[in-house]
Amino acid sequence: MGVNEMTTQRTLITALGVIAASLLSSQAPAMDAAELYHERACIACHGPEGRVPVMNEYPKLAGQSADYMLAQMKDIKSGTRNNAHAAAMKNVMHLVSDDEMSVIVTWLAGLPE
Repeated sequence: MGVNEMTTQRTLITALGVIAASLLSSQAPAMDAAELYHERACIACHGPEGRVPVMNEYPKLAGQSADYMLAQMKDIKSGTRNNAHAAAMKNVMHLVSDDEMSVIVTWLAGLPE
């Protein structure tokens, strides 16, 4: 094998390694939205699948806009939204990552009202 062939072979092996590493790192474990909804205590106030809240003051979440719900969750977590209803949610929002929020609201938005 000549020097040029070895250089080409090393370049290909390096490129394949970079591609493989890139693919593996971008594959985050799949998160189950319904499971997250239960694990992060959303069900405690908003009820199963966000359809029947435990109190009339709490919103129904099923079928709502994902963008709106995500904005509300982020505002509550950051403290930007700080009213009586946000206080209860603020206590659990530290448990929910931004990625988890996106998964949950996408799932809720796709549910029938």
